[in-house]
Amino acid sequence: MKHKEQLLGNLARLLTEHSIGTGLMTPRPGGGSLTGRALRELMRALTAMESASMGLDTLVYGNGCFATGRYANAAAVYQTVLDEMPECVEARFNLGLVYLALKDPQRSIAEFTAVLAWDGSLAEAYYQRGNAHDDMDDASLALADYARALELQPDYLRAIYNSGVVLGRLGRHNEAVEKFDQVIALNSNISNAYLNRGASLDELGLHEEAIKDYNSAIKCNPENSAAFFNRARTKYYLEDVEAAITDYSRVIELAPDDAEAYNNRGLAYDALGAYEEALENYRQAVRLRPDFAETLSNKGAALEALGQVEEALREYLSAIDSNPRFATAWYNAARLYAQLGEVDKCLSHLRKAIELSPDLMSEADEDDDLRWALRLQRMKGQQAQDSGSPSD
Repeated sequence: MKHKEQLLGNLARLLTEHSIGTGLMTPRPGGGSLTGRALRELMRALTAMESASMGLDTLVYGNGCFATGRYANAAAVYQTVLDEMPECVEARFNLGLVYLALKDPQRSIAEFTAVLAWDGSLAEAYYQRGNAHDDMDDASLALADYARALELQPDYLRAIYNSGVVLGRLGRHNEAVEKFDQVIALNSNISNAYLNRGASLDELGLHEEAIKDYNSAIKCNPENSAAFFNRARTKYYLEDVEAAITDYSRVIELAPDDAEAYNNRGLAYDALGAYEEALENYRQAVRLRPDFAETLSNKGAALEALGQVEEALREYLSAIDSNPRFATAWYNAARLYAQLGEVDKCLSHLRKAIELSPDLMSEADEDDDLRWALRLQRMKGQQAQDSGSPSD
């Protein structure tokens, strides 16, 4: 018995030390398991208990399993506890967390709803149920649960933060900014709070203010690649192209597999007329994402700028293969078919482009390569109408 108490005590100490908890759990932000030294210590403690076959039906053991990413084991422990004590709020709450980690939000919602039936004052249960509703893409119920959590605990930082994230996703950017203002007032060192507030400020057209927030996000976390990415995108929009290239280069250092960063750095080089550098970035993006239609089209544009028309056409057609609803690629292919004198292919691709994006009609009317093709199409249509036969 003493040995069992020692083993349980050691695991409980580690769970407390790493802020997991021995009863009602406090999962790490994002719900991930522990890593590094903490993970190794907990795994040793769990192995010791398992070797001794002691304490394997306790919340402490279940919490240890959860903290090390052994979610199925944790679920089995909590269910065992609930079979004996159906009223155990801690076990049911923790089981809800397990289902969240297992990407089973419906079962998670059911567990948190049962918890709240026992104790309607538990802000954490509303917050976690809100997360499950968010995983179900039910933004209204997620926001309602976060709001209820905040009624019970007005300074509940994670509920404020997640409310801001959902509001931003819904395009309610003024409200999102207010939420992130509150987060920053409570804790001024959260990099992603500045990142998300900056993203909403960008959407509101407040680009200089957004850049200030991205600067703050980077100051809090110099490895926040998303903050560099957003700052680069905004600087590009503000025509500070060289600064955008510098930021995209930093993104690529931090996240070498970010195909979109390569694509966007290519666009920046393109804007400077550095088409060879643009092409190299597009090639890197396509290497990472072979079906990246936008990059294939951008690669075509760079090749076209270098006078390599047939190679450019191949890229536009590849973009269409990757995304048949990509109107720009159809339009660009139509232009090049016009340059190459392939009238029928030009007209068929142009028709598809305009079908997908009717606004391209006015652009085609202004394009030297396509204007004559449109005239020809209209003439053929008029001739078919006059003769009573269908046009091509």
